Amino acid sequence: MITLNPVIKKHLHEGTVIPAHPLALTADRKLDEARQRLLTRYYLASGAGGIAIGVHTTQFQIRDPKIGLYRKVLELAIEEIDKANLDRPFIKVAGVSGNTEQAVDEAKICAELGYDIVLVSTNGLGDWSEEALLERTRKIAQVVPVFGFYLQPVVGGRVLSFDFWKAFAEIKNVHAIKMAPFNRYQTLEVVRAVCESSRRDEIALYTGNDDNIVNDLLTTYKFDVDKKPVSKDIVGGLLGHWAVWTNKAVELLEAVKKAKKSGNAIPKELLTLNVAVTDSNAAFFDAANNFHGCIAGIHEVLYRQGILKGIWCLDEKEGLSPGQKEEIDRVYQDYPDLNDDIFVEDNIGKWMKGS
Repeated sequence: MITLNPVIKKHLHEGTVIPAHPLALTADRKLDEARQRLLTRYYLASGAGGIAIGVHTTQFQIRDPKIGLYRKVLELAIEEIDKANLDRPFIKVAGVSGNTEQAVDEAKICAELGYDIVLVSTNGLGDWSEEALLERTRKIAQVVPVFGFYLQPVVGGRVLSFDFWKAFAEIKNVHAIKMAPFNRYQTLEVVRAVCESSRRDEIALYTGNDDNIVNDLLTTYKFDVDKKPVSKDIVGGLLGHWAVWTNKAVELLEAVKKAKKSGNAIPKELLTLNVAVTDSNAAFFDAANNFHGCIAGIHEVLYRQGILKGIWCLDEKEGLSPGQKEEIDRVYQDYPDLNDDIFVEDNIGKWMKGS
């Protein structure tokens, strides 16, 4: 069993920006290796503290034997991270999916390639019992460190109980949970379950709630556990939203950390910023159309910045919804301080050269 490197564990618990890495494709929906590498270089240069690849934003279809891109995209990301020769910690997260056998096999690939931790998805397992899901996680955790993932039902996840998350937190080699149910009550249940577990101090909480990013990061949760107060913070984010405008996301997390560390009242500007970020996400993720265009929306922003050549997805049916492009136009106009277009423009030339 591989355990989490202490330096990476400390970095994970301090909280960082982890973009969910998209998939760069050509017009004929084949891997665009040059642009895939460019994406990784963008995240490294943006100051992100890690990446997550092979996840929902990378498109689950990469596992289809007819497509066969799962291992390839993981290899490309590792190559770029290694070439960067960073002088700071960087968390390498890879997604694992499917039934127990498939997920364990993918975990072994991740371990072989040098990933630090795997994000365990329940997509496609809606008919499994919670105990079966827990046993699947235990077997994955025997191979590599685990990052839990509460995926919202509308994009393939399912509702999971308080008891599930408390038992999940008790699994050795689970080190973090990404909460992305897009639901206040369900997010609260996960935090409370972790606080009531014996491993509460071993679990780092990350927001995946793209509809409430800033407020999640600002909030300190407090509960009475065995008549003693227990508090827990959501320390960072593993987000599809942070796959774009990433340099500004890094600035945002630092501003939140500074505000919380000061001990003063949370500045009203940060609460207002939460609205702007959520409004932007509504456009990127296509909330108006039940998130149909969530991946294409991320691609659209990266295309506008020149990082991607187009917004193509593996599934030809996936694309921008009617009116989504106009919504992205609107948030660009309404919140100009949120984009990092100038940062990209100033640096994309050298990233394309691989330097």
